[in-house]
Amino acid sequence: MSEPASISSGIAARYATAIFEISKEGKSLKKLDANVTDLAQAIDDSADLREMISSPVISRSAQGAAIAEIGKKMGLEKALQSGLGLMAEKRRLFVLPQLVAQLRAMIAEDKGEMTADVTSAKALTKAQSDKLAKTLKARMGKDIIINATVDESLIGGLVVKVGSKMIDTSIRSRLNSLQNAMKEVG
Repeated sequence: MSEPASISSGIAARYATAIFEISKEGKSLKKLDANVTDLAQAIDDSADLREMISSPVISRSAQGAAIAEIGKKMGLEKALQSGLGLMAEKRRLFVLPQLVAQLRAMIAEDKGEMTADVTSAKALTKAQSDKLAKTLKARMGKDIIINATVDESLIGGLVVKVGSKMIDTSIRSRLNSLQNAMKEVG
Protein backbone atom coordinates (compact mmCIF):
# COMPACT_ATOMS: atom_id res chain seq x y z
CA MET A 1 0.00 0.00 0.00
CA SER A 2 1.37 3.40 -0.86
CA GLU A 3 1.99 5.88 1.92
CA PRO A 4 -0.85 8.30 0.99
CA ALA A 5 -3.30 5.39 0.75
CA SER A 6 -2.27 4.05 4.15
CA ILE A 7 -2.57 7.52 5.68
CA SER A 8 -6.07 7.91 4.19
CA SER A 9 -7.18 4.54 5.44
CA GLY A 10 -5.75 5.29 8.90
CA ILE A 11 -7.71 8.55 9.05
CA ALA A 12 -10.86 6.81 7.79
CA ALA A 13 -10.45 4.00 10.34
CA ARG A 14 -10.36 6.45 13.27
CA TYR A 15 -13.51 8.28 12.15
CA ALA A 16 -15.27 5.00 11.27
CA THR A 17 -14.49 3.51 14.68
CA ALA A 18 -15.86 6.58 16.47
CA ILE A 19 -19.04 6.72 14.35
CA PHE A 20 -19.57 2.95 14.68
CA GLU A 21 -19.10 2.91 18.46
CA ILE A 22 -21.43 5.89 19.03
CA SER A 23 -24.08 4.32 16.79
CA LYS A 24 -23.73 0.97 18.55
CA GLU A 25 -24.12 2.59 21.97
CA GLY A 26 -27.16 4.48 20.69
CA LYS A 27 -28.60 1.24 19.26
CA SER A 28 -28.85 2.76 15.78
CA LEU A 29 -26.61 0.39 13.80
CA LYS A 30 -29.49 -0.63 11.53
CA LYS A 31 -30.05 2.99 10.47
CA LEU A 32 -26.30 3.52 10.12
CA ASP A 33 -26.13 0.47 7.83
CA ALA A 34 -28.84 1.90 5.56
CA ASN A 35 -27.21 5.36 5.64
CA VAL A 36 -23.80 3.97 4.66
CA THR A 37 -25.36 2.16 1.69
CA ASP A 38 -27.15 5.37 0.61
CA LEU A 39 -23.98 7.43 1.05
CA ALA A 40 -21.94 4.96 -1.02
CA GLN A 41 -24.57 5.15 -3.76
CA ALA A 42 -24.50 8.97 -3.65
CA ILE A 43 -20.70 8.98 -4.00
CA ASP A 44 -20.89 6.57 -6.95
CA ASP A 45 -23.70 8.50 -8.68
CA SER A 46 -22.64 12.11 -8.15
CA ALA A 47 -19.56 13.56 -9.81
CA ASP A 48 -20.34 16.87 -8.04
CA LEU A 49 -20.17 15.16 -4.62
CA ARG A 50 -16.88 13.46 -5.50
CA GLU A 51 -15.50 16.81 -6.67
CA MET A 52 -16.70 18.59 -3.51
CA ILE A 53 -15.12 16.10 -1.10
CA SER A 54 -11.78 16.00 -2.93
CA SER A 55 -11.34 19.63 -3.99
CA PRO A 56 -8.71 21.61 -2.08
CA VAL A 57 -10.17 24.81 -3.56
CA ILE A 58 -13.51 24.56 -1.76
CA SER A 59 -13.31 26.17 1.70
CA ARG A 60 -13.90 24.31 4.97
CA SER A 61 -17.06 26.27 5.63
CA ALA A 62 -18.44 25.56 2.14
CA GLN A 63 -17.64 21.85 2.48
CA GLY A 64 -19.17 21.81 5.96
CA ALA A 65 -22.36 23.53 4.77
CA ALA A 66 -22.65 21.24 1.75
CA ILE A 67 -22.13 18.03 3.74
CA ALA A 68 -24.55 19.22 6.45
CA GLU A 69 -27.21 19.87 3.80
CA ILE A 70 -26.55 16.47 2.20
CA GLY A 71 -26.81 14.81 5.61
CA LYS A 72 -30.08 16.57 6.36
CA LYS A 73 -31.60 15.74 2.95
CA MET A 74 -30.53 12.08 3.22
CA GLY A 75 -31.73 11.81 6.82
CA LEU A 76 -28.37 10.53 8.02
CA GLU A 77 -28.02 9.10 11.51
CA LYS A 78 -26.84 11.71 14.05
CA ALA A 79 -23.41 10.16 14.73
CA LEU A 80 -22.69 9.91 10.99
CA GLN A 81 -23.82 13.48 10.38
CA SER A 82 -21.64 14.74 13.26
CA GLY A 83 -18.67 12.73 12.03
CA LEU A 84 -19.02 14.12 8.51
CA GLY A 85 -19.27 17.65 9.93
CA LEU A 86 -16.07 17.14 11.92
CA MET A 87 -14.35 15.67 8.86
CA ALA A 88 -15.30 18.79 6.87
CA GLU A 89 -14.05 21.06 9.65
CA LYS A 90 -10.70 19.22 9.71
CA ARG A 91 -10.50 19.02 5.86
CA ARG A 92 -10.73 15.24 5.91
CA LEU A 93 -13.71 14.69 3.58
CA PHE A 94 -11.34 13.30 0.94
CA VAL A 95 -11.33 10.00 2.91
CA LEU A 96 -15.12 9.60 2.64
CA PRO A 97 -14.95 6.59 0.26
CA GLN A 98 -12.55 4.81 2.64
CA LEU A 99 -14.79 5.75 5.60
CA VAL A 100 -17.77 4.13 3.87
CA ALA A 101 -15.75 0.96 3.21
CA GLN A 102 -14.53 0.83 6.83
CA LEU A 103 -18.05 1.32 8.20
CA ARG A 104 -19.42 -1.39 5.91
CA ALA A 105 -16.75 -3.81 7.15
CA MET A 106 -17.42 -2.96 10.82
CA ILE A 107 -21.18 -3.36 10.45
CA ALA A 108 -20.77 -6.66 8.58
CA GLU A 109 -18.38 -7.94 11.27
CA ASP A 110 -20.89 -6.97 13.97
CA LYS A 111 -23.62 -8.89 12.14
CA GLY A 112 -21.33 -11.91 11.67
CA GLU A 113 -21.09 -11.41 7.91
CA MET A 114 -18.20 -11.25 5.47
CA THR A 115 -18.07 -9.62 2.06
CA ALA A 116 -16.76 -11.56 -0.91
CA ASP A 117 -15.53 -9.51 -3.86
CA VAL A 118 -16.30 -11.64 -6.90
CA THR A 119 -15.09 -10.72 -10.37
CA SER A 120 -16.41 -12.74 -13.27
CA ALA A 121 -16.16 -12.61 -17.06
CA LYS A 122 -19.92 -12.17 -17.33
CA ALA A 123 -22.62 -11.23 -14.82
CA LEU A 124 -23.56 -13.96 -12.35
CA THR A 125 -27.16 -15.14 -12.28
CA LYS A 126 -29.08 -15.07 -8.99
CA ALA A 127 -28.77 -18.87 -8.73
CA GLN A 128 -24.99 -18.77 -9.32
CA SER A 129 -24.56 -15.98 -6.79
CA ASP A 130 -26.64 -17.85 -4.18
CA LYS A 131 -24.74 -21.10 -4.75
CA LEU A 132 -21.40 -19.30 -4.44
CA ALA A 133 -22.53 -17.58 -1.22
CA LYS A 134 -23.66 -20.94 0.21
CA THR A 135 -20.34 -22.60 -0.70
CA LEU A 136 -18.31 -19.75 0.79
CA LYS A 137 -20.47 -19.78 3.96
CA ALA A 138 -19.69 -23.48 4.44
CA ARG A 139 -15.99 -22.75 4.01
CA MET A 140 -15.73 -19.52 6.07
CA GLY A 141 -18.36 -20.21 8.73
CA LYS A 142 -20.02 -16.80 8.30
CA ASP A 143 -22.80 -15.38 6.17
CA ILE A 144 -21.36 -14.09 2.91
CA ILE A 145 -22.46 -11.00 1.00
CA ILE A 146 -21.45 -11.14 -2.66
CA ASN A 147 -20.07 -7.92 -4.15
CA ALA A 148 -20.03 -8.86 -7.85
CA THR A 149 -18.25 -7.07 -10.67
CA VAL A 150 -17.70 -7.99 -14.32
CA ASP A 151 -14.31 -7.98 -16.05
CA GLU A 152 -14.51 -9.43 -19.57
CA SER A 153 -10.71 -9.68 -19.76
CA LEU A 154 -10.92 -12.75 -17.46
CA ILE A 155 -12.29 -14.66 -20.50
CA GLY A 156 -14.03 -17.12 -18.15
CA GLY A 157 -14.03 -18.28 -14.53
CA LEU A 158 -14.00 -16.26 -11.31
CA VAL A 159 -11.71 -14.32 -9.02
CA VAL A 160 -13.03 -14.45 -5.45
CA LYS A 161 -11.57 -12.40 -2.59
CA VAL A 162 -12.82 -13.03 0.95
CA GLY A 163 -10.87 -11.31 3.69
CA SER A 164 -7.20 -12.07 3.05
CA LYS A 165 -7.93 -15.11 0.85
CA MET A 166 -8.08 -15.02 -2.94
CA ILE A 167 -9.20 -17.79 -5.26
CA ASP A 168 -8.43 -17.20 -8.95
CA THR A 169 -10.02 -19.71 -11.34
CA SER A 170 -10.05 -17.36 -14.33
CA ILE A 171 -8.93 -18.53 -17.75
CA ARG A 172 -6.73 -15.41 -17.98
CA SER A 173 -4.70 -16.53 -14.94
CA ARG A 174 -4.44 -20.10 -16.31
CA LEU A 175 -3.17 -18.74 -19.64
CA ASN A 176 -0.65 -16.53 -17.80
CA SER A 177 0.57 -19.57 -15.82
CA LEU A 178 0.89 -21.58 -19.01
CA GLN A 179 2.78 -18.74 -20.69
CA ASN A 180 5.22 -18.53 -17.74
CA ALA A 181 5.74 -22.30 -17.82
CA MET A 182 6.45 -22.12 -21.55
CA LYS A 183 9.03 -19.38 -20.96
CA GLU A 184 10.83 -21.57 -18.40
CA VAL A 185 11.02 -24.49 -20.84
CA GLY A 186 12.32 -22.47 -23.78
